[in-house]
Formats: sequence, structure tokens, C-alpha cells
Amino acid sequence: MPAPLRRWLNSWLFQLREREPGEVLLVMRRVFILPTRPGMAFTGLLLIMLIGSINYTLGLGFALTFFTGACAVADMVMTARNLAMLRLAPGRAQPVFSGQEAQFELQVHNGTPRDRYGVWLGFQHDGEPRHAVDVPSGGSAALALAAPTEGRGWLAAPRVRLVTRFPLGLFRAWAYWQPDLRVLVYPAPEANAPPLPMSGAASEDGHGQVGLDNFAGIRSYQPGDPMRHLAWRQIARHDPELGGQLSTKHFEGGAVAEMVLDFALLPIAMDLEQRLSRMTRWVLEAEQRGVPYGFRIGHHDLPPALGDAHRAACLRALALYGQEAYA
Repeated sequence: MPAPLRRWLNSWLFQLREREPGEVLLVMRRVFILPTRPGMAFTGLLLIMLIGSINYTLGLGFALTFFTGACAVADMVMTARNLAMLRLAPGRAQPVFSGQEAQFELQVHNGTPRDRYGVWLGFQHDGEPRHAVDVPSGGSAALALAAPTEGRGWLAAPRVRLVTRFPLGLFRAWAYWQPDLRVLVYPAPEANAPPLPMSGAASEDGHGQVGLDNFAGIRSYQPGDPMRHLAWRQIARHDPELGGQLSTKHFEGGAVAEMVLDFALLPIAMDLEQRLSRMTRWVLEAEQRGVPYGFRIGHHDLPPALGDAHRAACLRALALYGQEAYA
């Protein structure tokens, strides 16, 4: 192989592996094109027409042959131009839990005066692309491609392939794009996790107790109140079936204890991923119940809090535990 061709091939293969940050322009040299099966059959038909015209000296046969051949050449140019000069940009990728499908948002921009029809996109390892978009002149289109997740941590978007056969389907043009896009995969929550460690730290079996303080009075029952806090004397006076309301005892300072989810206090005999899954379940359950919780794992020590930001910080620490150097 000549040295210039070898250098070009090595450079092209490197570009296919390298991630392309920001917006990418599909120049013509990135577009590849070959005849489809109907295109090969059409080529064979042209050859038969040409041989017949030569054999019988048919002037109209020559005209028809060269006219249809010119149409095929025009189709080849238009098919390649249907992909060329499109601008590709990565969108957003929301975190998911392990086992769910990660959604990678991709955007296709068309800054040329020509409309683009029948542009198919998909991940290369999935085979033939199954998502089609039409991009109007001066407009853009967005779509989301799904990829399965296994394990936790960062999941990079696979290489994307764009394919088109517009307008006649005689040729197939394609291009590759490696978007600089990744999604954070949280550990899968444990299915049958023990109750929250309400005493402030997890015991060896994952259980804890809620400390009680001063009795503060009676209030209406709210979903999630412990059964042992029900004010049975008050309930007995007002039958719930006759329109009465359930009542619970309210304690100041002790009805809801400050809770700390400490990874170091989980049983060492448990598998690492199982411990991370249990911590994930506890974080989600504490958020659902509205119980402020602290969080400790590795060098992360977060004070008790609630909310989306606190939840995201805890789940991110669990997802990247032991992988911070590669984040």
C-alpha cells in the first residue's frame, strides 16, 4: 500500500474512534456512497439496453440508455448531497438507573437552502438505523436514541451512523459520527432492602429505631405516620366510618430523627455493588418519605438535607464510587 494512502487510512480510522466535541459538520469527504441492490439491477438493465442498441443500431435505444444513465448519475449526486453539509450536535442525556435504557438526544441542523428528506440515524452496533427525520431548509430536527445499560458509572454514547437513499433509492449514502456525549448510570436500587436506619446510622442488619422526645399533642393523620403513633383514644370517640378523622400523636424533636446513610457501617460481608444498591434504595426512600438524611461514602460527607440537588449529589457519589479518577 502506498505511503500516502496508508497515512490517509490511519488518519480516517483514528477519526472514527476519536470523540468529536461540539457541533460537527458533515463535509463531503465524510460521506460514503455505494449502489443498492435495486441500483445494481438498474445498472444491469442499462448494460442490456446498451448492448441491444449497439447490436441493432437503434438510435432511440442509445438516447434512452444515456438518458436513464444520466438520471442515475443525478440520483447519485443528490443522494450524497442529502447528507453532506448537515451539522450534528449532541443534546442532553438524563441520568438513569442501571438496567434502564439510556436516552441520548441528538440534534441535526440544516443550514443549507435544500430540504433534507429520509435521513435515518441509529447506533452502529444496532445494525440498520430505525429512526428517520426530515430536516427542512434552515431548520433542525431532534431525536433520542436508546442504549441499554449494565453496571454503573459513565456510559458514553456509541458511534452513530447516518444513512439515506433519497430520492430514488438506487444509491445508499452513509456517514459516521462519534458524539461527545455520555450519561450517568446510577446503581440499581435494591429490590427488598431493609427499613431505613432511622437512628442515624445503619446497624449490621440494616435496621434502626426512631428516638421519641416530648409529646406535643394530637394532629390529623397523614400518610406515612407510624401505626404505633395513632391516638386510639381520640379515634374511639370519632368513628372514621361515620366521617371522623384518624388522629396521631405528635412528638417534638423525636418523631422524625436525623438520619445518616453511612456506607462504612454496612456489613463488610456484603458485595460492593449490593451495598451501593442498598444505599441507592435508602436515598430514594428517604426522599419519598420526606426524611432529611445525611450521606457518607468515601470522601463525600453531606449534611442532612432533602431535595433534588441533594438526591442527585448522593446518587452521583454512589454511581462513581471507586471511579472518580475516570470521571
